[in-house]
Amino acid sequence: MQPTLTRRQQEILEYLRKSQRQTGIMPSTRELQHYFGFASQTAAMSHLRALERKGVIQRIPGKARAVVFPEELDRGEIVDIPVYGHIAAGMAQDVEQERQGCISMDISALGIPRNARTFALKVRGDSMIDAHICSGDTVILEFREPRKGDIVAALIDGETTLKRYVVENGKPFLRAENVDFPDLIPARELIIQGVLVALLRQAA
Repeated sequence: MQPTLTRRQQEILEYLRKSQRQTGIMPSTRELQHYFGFASQTAAMSHLRALERKGVIQRIPGKARAVVFPEELDRGEIVDIPVYGHIAAGMAQDVEQERQGCISMDISALGIPRNARTFALKVRGDSMIDAHICSGDTVILEFREPRKGDIVAALIDGETTLKRYVVENGKPFLRAENVDFPDLIPARELIIQGVLVALLRQAA
């Protein structure tokens, strides 16, 4: 039997579902407050508690944004994705891959297998803005072989950058999503470190 929701509760539930589909994580109470025009974050939290009481969402203790939908528990799995520093979305640059915490996400929302190896990087630069990837965003990447047209983190001639993976005449190279940046043609090596599977953006 389906629980009875108020119109506002139904709107919030749909917003939660949409946010999880698009970003892989739930909006914060502050984001809920701004989106719906609530007077405070407490009001947003009250609506989440009401949805939880009615059994349509389930919050995970200790994880501020981790919310799952009961009907998705069988296929959902919250995993911790390590964050390894920054990556240039500009000209290629040296990057130190030091772990800087982690992001908790429902891996099923990314549409990748549970055993997929994933990691995250903070973006610096604006060479990918036409692909809607901005400086300050966080990209989630999977260790796998790239396909033509994938956005990848790549090591090109010893420097790391975030670009689109292009193959022309059998030769792979990297292309920016900004007309102000040139294509990057490898002189010696091109090693794909990860393929983009999700993008996270902090609310303004």
